[in-house]
Amino acid sequence: MKKIAITLAILAVSGASQLLAADVTWQKDIKPVFDKQCTACHGATAPEHDEFGKNKTMWIEKGIGMRMDTYSHFITYVGWPYTGAMMRRLDDGSNLPTKKPGNMYEYLGNNEAERKANLELFKSWIGNWNTKRFKDVTKEELGLLKLKY
Repeated sequence: MKKIAITLAILAVSGASQLLAADVTWQKDIKPVFDKQCTACHGATAPEHDEFGKNKTMWIEKGIGMRMDTYSHFITYVGWPYTGAMMRRLDDGSNLPTKKPGNMYEYLGNNEAERKANLELFKSWIGNWNTKRFKDVTKEELGLLKLKY
């Protein structure tokens, strides 16, 4: 009886998380978190990826990263061409070989509980939380990305 109850609980949580993942969108869920936590460094005045790369040191000294404030800018760091970059930087360390949090994890929230909650939100939205680079990712893995607008 106890095993049945545990199995049902696991299925309920799994079903709830799948339902949550289906409902998470860029506009409704991710963009508000991005605007609150990330836009100061990655907003509309931040440089495009290649422009950032021309003088990375200068931009970093200014506390500015690459532009990511729109859906189309953001997903380039998830899918292509900078596959997995977002996941490597936002990860809490549990999916990275070093087990150290990514360099942007600390900015996901004002405390650990908020960071964990926002990380789970991003994971639900992305779907296939894969830290691989494009050369290492399969077509099937890319096909598992959700990224609902």
